Amino acid sequence: MTSGAAARPQMSPEDFEELSRGAPETVTLELVDGKLEVKPVSDGDHGEIVMWLLRQCMQQRPELGLYCGQGMAIAGRLADRARPDGALAPIGTFAGQGEWADPSDVLMTIEVTSYDRDRDRDRDRDCDRDPDTDRRDRHEKRHGYARAGIPVHLVVDRYGDTLTVFSDLHDGEYRQSRTYAYGAAVTLPAPVGIPLNTEQLKIYTA
Repeated sequence: MTSGAAARPQMSPEDFEELSRGAPETVTLELVDGKLEVKPVSDGDHGEIVMWLLRQCMQQRPELGLYCGQGMAIAGRLADRARPDGALAPIGTFAGQGEWADPSDVLMTIEVTSYDRDRDRDRDRDCDRDPDTDRRDRHEKRHGYARAGIPVHLVVDRYGDTLTVFSDLHDGEYRQSRTYAYGAAVTLPAPVGIPLNTEQLKIYTA
């Protein structure tokens, strides 16, 4: 049975794009699994993790760019609009495409999870996750990227101090996922093929 959200999206992509154009600069909107979502404001550690990934990718694959916050039109079961924290693609991929680009040449998407550091202090992180952010970052956006045909998806989980790599795309789903603790040596699978020494991520552990 088709879920209610899938059967009845909150709004059309065209209505979403009009709403997004009028949103304040301090607010980032996404249309994820047919639902309007507000992307959390990034904190300093979030930005440093994205920058670390940018340096790793561009040093080892200089023909590629890691585009941060580029909007993408995700086609599939629902016509969503997403802004991954990073989209790895050949240099020039998004030239002339506008705000919501075609993701067909994207090799990898990256999401770095968000959490409330003050609320987390001295408490169990897993019990204190924001359920909406958790659902969006770990599940719904991943499914959207898979349906769009993006070969690799990387989630940096700041609750668990882990990286999870999703790959082996088949029929709009990732069939393989591997999770690594901060500090592990990680090789991103083809077509990315970039090795990551994740020791530096321990600096950004709350």
